[in-house]
Amino acid sequence: MQGWILGLMMLAAMNTAQGKELTIERIFDGASLSGPTPVKLRTSPDGSRVTFLRPKQEDQNAFDLWEYNLNSKQTRMLVDSKIVEPKPAELSDAEKARRERARIAGRRGIVDYQWSPDGKKLLFPLGGKLYLYDLAARGDKAVRLIDTSGEAIDPKISPLGRYVAYVHQQNLWAIDLRDGKARQLTRDGGGTVHNGEAEFVAQEEMSRYTGYWWAPDDSAIAFERYDEAKVPIVKRTEVYADRTDTIEQRYPAAGKNNVEVKLGLVAPDGGEPRFVDLRAAELNESTDIYLTRVDWLPDGKRLSYQLMQRSQQRLDVNLVEAKTLAQRTLLTEEANTWIDLNDDLRFLKSQDTFVWASSRSGSKHLYLYGLDGKLKNAVTAGDWNIDSLLGVDEKLGLVYVESNRDFVPDRQVYALRLDGTTADAPRRISKGDGQHHAEFTKNAEYYIDTFSDPATPPQVSLRKAVDGSLVAWIEQNALDDKHPYWPYRDAHIVPEFGKIKSADGQDLYYRVYKPRGFDPAKRYPVFDFYYGGPHSQMVARGWIDYFCEYMAQRGYVVFTLDNRGMARRSRAFTDAIYRQLGKVEVEDQVAGIRWLKLQTFVDPARIGVFGWSYGGYMTTMMLAKASKDVAAGVAVAPVTDWSLYDTFYTERYLGTPQNNAEGYKLSGTLNWLDGMTSPLLLVHGMADDNVLFTNSTALMAALQDRGVQFDLMTYPGGKHGLSTPAMKKHVYHLIADYFDAKVKRAGSHVP
Repeated sequence: MQGWILGLMMLAAMNTAQGKELTIERIFDGASLSGPTPVKLRTSPDGSRVTFLRPKQEDQNAFDLWEYNLNSKQTRMLVDSKIVEPKPAELSDAEKARRERARIAGRRGIVDYQWSPDGKKLLFPLGGKLYLYDLAARGDKAVRLIDTSGEAIDPKISPLGRYVAYVHQQNLWAIDLRDGKARQLTRDGGGTVHNGEAEFVAQEEMSRYTGYWWAPDDSAIAFERYDEAKVPIVKRTEVYADRTDTIEQRYPAAGKNNVEVKLGLVAPDGGEPRFVDLRAAELNESTDIYLTRVDWLPDGKRLSYQLMQRSQQRLDVNLVEAKTLAQRTLLTEEANTWIDLNDDLRFLKSQDTFVWASSRSGSKHLYLYGLDGKLKNAVTAGDWNIDSLLGVDEKLGLVYVESNRDFVPDRQVYALRLDGTTADAPRRISKGDGQHHAEFTKNAEYYIDTFSDPATPPQVSLRKAVDGSLVAWIEQNALDDKHPYWPYRDAHIVPEFGKIKSADGQDLYYRVYKPRGFDPAKRYPVFDFYYGGPHSQMVARGWIDYFCEYMAQRGYVVFTLDNRGMARRSRAFTDAIYRQLGKVEVEDQVAGIRWLKLQTFVDPARIGVFGWSYGGYMTTMMLAKASKDVAAGVAVAPVTDWSLYDTFYTERYLGTPQNNAEGYKLSGTLNWLDGMTSPLLLVHGMADDNVLFTNSTALMAALQDRGVQFDLMTYPGGKHGLSTPAMKKHVYHLIADYFDAKVKRAGSHVP
């Protein structure tokens, strides 16, 4: 008996030393395996606190409001979302759509908040209602409900703190916090007219989730008014477990009409809105334009707006006098392919200048302009890209940027002189190789740094901007025996990074997870996971992708390669996809597979591919164009016909179907189906309003017409991200099982 017990103890110790392997259930259930990682980090106006949202220990999808007090060095929960809202309220369709566009559809509880300008209160929405948290109050009195007489969408405290604005039933409203009265500022919203909201393509493709902007002095609100009456109605069914809804969605498919947009100004106390004459802008020869960005100047007397030509080859930055609505063009950007939008425009307080980002040199860099529209100097320059402008310290004359200058898969923070004297000699201030995501304070004196690498889960600290030195840990997130990832630590696999060459000689970076217990004498199956589309980087030297880790622990070589057309590279790299999608991307991914086949530890007959969204499109194109190199593929929510996708995204790369019919034909999966001979698993949510389910039904019909067998899984009620935990677990089990059946157990032709 004692020997039996001792044997069990030894076995348990052995298993602990070896480390537990991940399960799909554990990835999506319980506490986040990344640890108590804060999101939405913000410093208080007086700099004494850092606030953030943190998931509950028992539920990684439910968030509460927390703070770290720099004086007391204590962390505490400010608002428990479950106490304020014991039973989650049903959100409106408009709010659900906003969350889907922002990729937070799976989150519950408090998903956003903001500080009052005096630093005494915090505003947060919950269940469609608005609440103020008072830092000076205690207990039940700390949280106060603001009466909005209905669901409040996109709430914002005014810059001086007197008002709270929000959108309700397609109109803009404002509450005067002195008397608590809500005032309706626009009145024609309803039906196809929306005030204070961002249209579909603005949210989905421009990364603009708001449709109104406060003047810095509380004097006015600039707002977007759009009318979607001319946008075609797409009738589609959303199939749920217990019902089928017929949806008439106004969807601006490529080549079809967009919304008609106006830019208005209205006082927060009411009165008739006044509208900027967008037709007077030099760019606007018709109503077929995009309002991409709106920014107030620091004095509150002027605002700027960015107007983009539908071709996306010209963008004007216009300056408007708020009092008279007189306007002029500050600068114009032009490109032979397309112009990428950014949030890097900064109007300076101490001088009549602004900082602007442009890729005109072939790399994205910053430039300093006067308000007369004349270029003063380049702030950054050289054969490297900035990712974004993080902050400007006007007193010290310093500019801070994020970039991958040192190593493409990394993200670092750099300081440069505003006067351009260090344009090609940035000073790196972030510590540690890997991924740094920085949030700077308004005066750029400090920044919040979220850092990770493949062996370090996200760590959050407050640092001095001038040299990156540590001020305080917000969340050190030590990987110790209290960390949720601790039981899996000893089974952890750190990926390797490298690069190969594209056909035109450019560097293509890859990431490889080798299987647990890797034996170089063995040949392993491959799980090739990619995205492939613009504005994304998958090969990043940060904390792990759990499903990639899971597949590596199941005995796969897990491979990811970033092809031409993807983000954080030169325009020569990104522009290679112009006028035809699915060509160079497939060429590069095939080059990656052929590199894999040369590795002695890879079984060349057992390489499978998987992607979601653009990655799903890539899977269908890989199987259609390169089945001889691929054992099987999984495509989740793929675009199969680009004429079915939206205007702003698709036309940026392909133009319209009217002026590039051949490009659309060659970019679509259906044109290449005669080459699809490897097994396909097709997966799609049956309520997807982004990549419409029609993309998959068109593919199904085309394959059936050809007599091609394929596997299919559809998800009742599933949106584009299949965001419920149940759907996530089901789909990832499905993917893993399919790879086991079609790739791992496929016959090898290697002796």
